[in-house]
Amino acid sequence: MDQGNVTRRNRHFPEDQGFLIIISAMSITFCTILSTTLFDVVYLNLAILPACIGILYGNLRSGLCLAAFFVLCTALYSSQLGVSSLIINSGVLLYPLLFGLAGPFKNGKIIEKIGMLWIVLFPSMLFIVLVPKMYSRNIYDTNPENAVLAAVYLFVTVILGALFVYTIETAWDRLQVKEQMKGISEKFKWQSEKLQQITDVVELNIMSLNDSGYVTELNEFMLKLIRRHHPNFSREIILSQPASQIFKNNMDEKTLGNLKDIIRNRQRSNAKIKVDDSTYQIYIAPLEHEAGAPGGTVLIVQDLTEEEKLRSELDNVERLTLVGQMAAGITHEIRNPMAVVRGFLQLMREKSPDELNSYYQIVMDELDRANSIINDFLSLAQSRISETERVQLHHVIEELSPLIWADANLRGQSVELKLNPSLPLLQLNVREIKQLILNLVRNGMEAMEPKGVLTVETRINGDKVDLLIRDTGGGIPQDQIDNLFVPFFTTKNQGTGLGLPLCLSIVERHKGLITVNSEEGAGTVFTVSFPVELDEAMQDRHPEDEAQRMEV
Repeated sequence: MDQGNVTRRNRHFPEDQGFLIIISAMSITFCTILSTTLFDVVYLNLAILPACIGILYGNLRSGLCLAAFFVLCTALYSSQLGVSSLIINSGVLLYPLLFGLAGPFKNGKIIEKIGMLWIVLFPSMLFIVLVPKMYSRNIYDTNPENAVLAAVYLFVTVILGALFVYTIETAWDRLQVKEQMKGISEKFKWQSEKLQQITDVVELNIMSLNDSGYVTELNEFMLKLIRRHHPNFSREIILSQPASQIFKNNMDEKTLGNLKDIIRNRQRSNAKIKVDDSTYQIYIAPLEHEAGAPGGTVLIVQDLTEEEKLRSELDNVERLTLVGQMAAGITHEIRNPMAVVRGFLQLMREKSPDELNSYYQIVMDELDRANSIINDFLSLAQSRISETERVQLHHVIEELSPLIWADANLRGQSVELKLNPSLPLLQLNVREIKQLILNLVRNGMEAMEPKGVLTVETRINGDKVDLLIRDTGGGIPQDQIDNLFVPFFTTKNQGTGLGLPLCLSIVERHKGLITVNSEEGAGTVFTVSFPVELDEAMQDRHPEDEAQRMEV
């Protein structure tokens, strides 16, 4: 604490003042009880010293109490009786000056405080020594030995006062320096802990090295990173060896040599290295003290493994997108000559004998199949944003129901519709939803034997509307379910592997979700979930008496 900062010092004064006032009162008591006349020449009572020091250092209330206590002790225990002796020995006449100097005394330096004490103490002691002599016949009759004794007593008292002030100030200054160092130490400790907490929170691997390259500190992320490659390393082991020793088994000799040179030469560096299957970005920067002296090096390691994987995957996606766009353009151009070929085949069929019709039909069917594959591929390759409108999902299903029933009749199968009457309106692209339903329905029919039952069901599931397509086929093996939506993966002999990926693309454009539940021998259920706002759902429901249930 700054000695001139009175406010800061006063925050410690109540405790120190109380102790000083108590000691002053005890000193007054003992000095007064032990007071005597020295060689019948000088009245020896040093109680005035603690009284003056206590009043000067204390506040007004404690000073008044101490002054009253001094007067009381002088009256009770002093060997010299009488009112005049009480007034002289207690220094009452100089109390106004003493209390007047108490304020400036607290703000003064040591020399100034000693001087203020002497201003009060010297006259008081002079009165105590000289006034009794005035009652004699002639003050000049005092022999030289008595005069010297009185002068020594006066001198010793004044010097003792100065020593007391110096001792008190020195003790307080040491206490204040101790408190200041304690505060600085606690602040430094807190700043160090806070910095350590920050480095432990920031997702960066940080390590500090001294000028010799030895590890001096590291955060939790760096400790976990090192343990990833060295599971047996503890913090104590890491802090007892140089960084090059830690990384020597994970770097080639050239990289390790460059790292040593950078740390030794205290250079700034930024490099990317490969360690096993991981990629790291290493930043190295020198640290300096305020005076410019070397302060070691900080080493920051950033794990770029996942970022590199994502960048590689992104590059692959961009290449695949480019290939897909090129393929889409090529397939689009293929359809034109195919249409010409099909047209000429129809003309040739009309002019050819009837026994060749079956051959022409086979060629035309294959051309139609190829055209269907191209259409599916183009639909899958498109990345446009669907234009949607608020429609009722039941209306879309009802428009498709004649086509679904006709297809089921040809296969000897039946269709059951279970439509929830309280569905809200949804934001849908009608053409794409029709394509989605037809693909899922036909997949279900192709998976069933004759007399199989296909169920189309709608229901409300929280803030979603679910569309379920359930068949009674043989089911899908669990090891194939994960690949169902992979382009060109198919379990059919004549399948293209583009139907379900196209369905997934349509559902994702509608911000929905498609899931598959299948059990071998029991059938498969495709569930498509469409999002809907709850408030809109409450406004758009139109309840009917009972659910529509139709069986063909």
